[in-house]
Amino acid sequence: MLKQLDEIKSKAIDELSGISDIKALEDWRVRYLGKKSTLTQVLRGLATLPAEQRKGVGVSANEVKVLLEAALARKRKELKEEELARVLERRGIDVTLPGRPIPLGRLHITTQILQEICATFAAMGFQVVEGPEVEWDYYNFEALNIPRDHPARDMWSTFWIDYQNERGERPMLLRTHTSPMQIRVMEKTRPPVRVVVPGKCYRYEATDATHETMLHQVEGLAVDENITLADLKGTLYEFARRLFGAERRVRFRCDYFPFVEPGVEMAIDCFVCGGAGCRLCGNTGWIEIMGAGMVHPDVLRRVDYDPDVYTGFAFGMGVERIAMLRHGIEDIRFFYSNDLRFLRQF
Repeated sequence: MLKQLDEIKSKAIDELSGISDIKALEDWRVRYLGKKSTLTQVLRGLATLPAEQRKGVGVSANEVKVLLEAALARKRKELKEEELARVLERRGIDVTLPGRPIPLGRLHITTQILQEICATFAAMGFQVVEGPEVEWDYYNFEALNIPRDHPARDMWSTFWIDYQNERGERPMLLRTHTSPMQIRVMEKTRPPVRVVVPGKCYRYEATDATHETMLHQVEGLAVDENITLADLKGTLYEFARRLFGAERRVRFRCDYFPFVEPGVEMAIDCFVCGGAGCRLCGNTGWIEIMGAGMVHPDVLRRVDYDPDVYTGFAFGMGVERIAMLRHGIEDIRFFYSNDLRFLRQF
């Protein structure tokens, strides 16, 4: 049997040296290493040998098997390299040249800014939550101190859903701001509350350099005992410092929003002219970035919060506006025109 193993090894190696294609190599593998090969039969016949011969023949048979498997692997690699060389020669490819760069996907500029805003507030202890884009009139307007026929509704040009209730009313809409989540969160949560709400909003208005029918907003809400306007100012100042630079100055001025009292607008000093006045800031030296204020007591009462015990602040900003200010983008329509020349800059 040892002589038979030597004959198998010699014959297999001789045949292997003359093989020049993958198909013939596979036939060789089946013939010498397959389940019905002579070598396999030898290994299976070990049980019939006397015990004193079995060990020596078994070791020799395994050595032959390992040798043939290694020779097979080398030959397969050699044939594949030869085939690749022939293909490259036919195609005229120079393998020494650097490879073509593979285009990589990137996060959209709006997504980048949105994530950075949320991360900034998360570092200050705010939880990030999301809400529905198709919203009820109650959450979008009524619960936020904007009842039916209130003139403040004109501030939001609304897309109404073609659905009527039993009273013939259309109570469903595409949310005009992310503020409805103020009510949804407070309905399910007892103070303290600290959340930011990123998401898409929709406005029925003509598009121009500063207006789009779809935009992104981030809403913020904090409710607890003894929260004051100073807490609001400190939080938003820290946000501006982290997002626009530690040297930023911040200004708060009175403004009106139905669901806060008092309401303020927040502006930062122009980072182009340093407050001297330029085209970007309209020669005022300041750039408005968001609206904010102390949560109106009536809004707190709607969710069964006692305004004599709890106070809170809220704020909201347009994500595209933040990106436009930060990067000097002049037209909001660039964000959704899918022009790669614009998108690749970010």
